[in-house]
Order: sequence, then structure tokens, then C-alpha cells
Amino acid sequence: MARVTKDTMIGDLLQIDQNVAPLLLNIGMHCLGCPSSQMETIAEAAMVHGIDPDDLVVEINTFLDSDLG
Repeated sequence: MARVTKDTMIGDLLQIDQNVAPLLLNIGMHCLGCPSSQMETIAEAAMVHGIDPDDLVVEINTFLDSDLG
């Protein structure tokens, strides 16, 4: 199963499962289409948006487990 870490790039995450986009949009990450956001890590994106990166990684991996599993 696909697993991500805080060091996973947003662009790589979207390649793993593009269905994760609504999850990110719902927490305020509206910059997914911006080319520079593709090169940010999950941790960097979380910090910019005031979100705990560890909690976000857990939420994303839970989503990936259910969507890809």
C-alpha cells in the first residue's frame, strides 16, 4: 500500500492518488494547481497552512489506505 511521510512532495502525493486533492482542498490547500506547490513537501505545505504535519500525514495515509485498499 502507498504510504507517505512528511517529506513526500505534494506533486508525488497527487501522482500516488489524485483523489486526495479534495481532502487537501477541504483543509485550505487551494494552491494545488500552482507549479511551486508541487515541489513542496507535505510538512512545508502543512506549516504554511497552520496544520500539524504529523496529523496531516496520518489523515492522508488513512485516506490512501481506504481509497487504494
